[in-house]
Amino acid sequence: MQTNFTSDQLKDPGIARANEILRACVHCGFCTATCPTYAVLGDELDSPRGRIYLIKDMLENDRPADAKTVKHLDRCLSCLSCMTTCPSGVHYMHLIDHARAHVERTYRRPLMDRLLRWTLAKIIPYPSRFRIALLGAKIAKPFRHLLPDPRLKAMLEMAPAQIPPVSRNDDAQVFPAEGERKMRVALMTGCAQKALDTDINDATIRLLTRLGCDVVVAKGAGCCGAITHHMGKAAESHALAEKNIRAWTHEIDGDGLDAIVINTSGCGTTVKDYGHMFRTSDLAEPAAKIAGLAKDISEVLIKLDLPEGEQDLRVTYHAACSLQHGQQIKSYPKDLLKRVGFEVVEPRDSHLCCGSAGTYNLLQPEISKVLKNNKLNRILETTPDIVVAGNIGCIMQLKSGGEVPVVHTVQVLDWATGGPKPPQLVPNRT
Repeated sequence: MQTNFTSDQLKDPGIARANEILRACVHCGFCTATCPTYAVLGDELDSPRGRIYLIKDMLENDRPADAKTVKHLDRCLSCLSCMTTCPSGVHYMHLIDHARAHVERTYRRPLMDRLLRWTLAKIIPYPSRFRIALLGAKIAKPFRHLLPDPRLKAMLEMAPAQIPPVSRNDDAQVFPAEGERKMRVALMTGCAQKALDTDINDATIRLLTRLGCDVVVAKGAGCCGAITHHMGKAAESHALAEKNIRAWTHEIDGDGLDAIVINTSGCGTTVKDYGHMFRTSDLAEPAAKIAGLAKDISEVLIKLDLPEGEQDLRVTYHAACSLQHGQQIKSYPKDLLKRVGFEVVEPRDSHLCCGSAGTYNLLQPEISKVLKNNKLNRILETTPDIVVAGNIGCIMQLKSGGEVPVVHTVQVLDWATGGPKPPQLVPNRT
């Protein structure tokens, strides 16, 4: 793709990177075939290629974002399926992230949009605030039909029936390995997951220590910054990311780390991009080091001696977009599930997003609902006993379908190797 940025514009590192990405695009349109929003809406501007044209025009002309551009960029899931499909290696993630930051700087959204985005940015990254908000949503849920805005209804509908108790395992501490130590790893406990499903981190700690890992929960680490990053709120996302970089660097400089384990794939995609996010800052070197150490839980488990077994259960594996497209991890979770004895199947069109996508199901509920129903229908075709996924957002999205238990990959691996049965599989528990 030909670009026409001026030499002065190209002095900006963000514009220079956007220029590289735009010039890699050859207009082939392969991305439209695997774009979930294009499949639903059928509008070229709701495909990666269409959004690339909009971004190019906006950035080249150095103009504020307009309502049309914002509408189509907001409809992007950032599922990154287009990056898996693209034969030219167009790094759409960096381009859409830069465009969203430009939108945030230059476009004044309608009042309700601003309020909703501000609320999400100030609540979800902070577990204590999020718990209080979930409690309020649970109380208000029976009255959701009275709300005029579908986004507010979606927020109430996503509130879980039960809010799990606070886990003390989320406090800064070290969990020693059982037997001979093979690795020393830091566990990213995250933010939303600490409010929505505390058993995921608990199961991760049990499993890793059982397999010979010292597990560190580093003091000062928290939200990865993905929620605000994908809203274009760069200052807020970088502030959250910086806390993690400093916390984990302190551990590296102390007793060392072999890996930073992340059990929420949306967070993993962001942490692995810290090197790019901080490439022009004083934290460039430690950020790149952290990004290099960041591993999805499946990347660590595949190197450990997970015992083989037999399970009389059929598992449908839901591949989270942030894992299969964002991190290009496709076989490890399935291989691990098979190793411990589960029958593993995948639904049709497993490359398509379930519609969760961070806050997408809250800010774009109509499109998200179509994608969720499509995904659930394909999952049910496989007649599963359990649905397994590696991302809390996907789990909450699919769980709202209600027909089959949806469990994190690490929970069933923990169960299959001696841990407790996941709460979702216990009768009369949700």
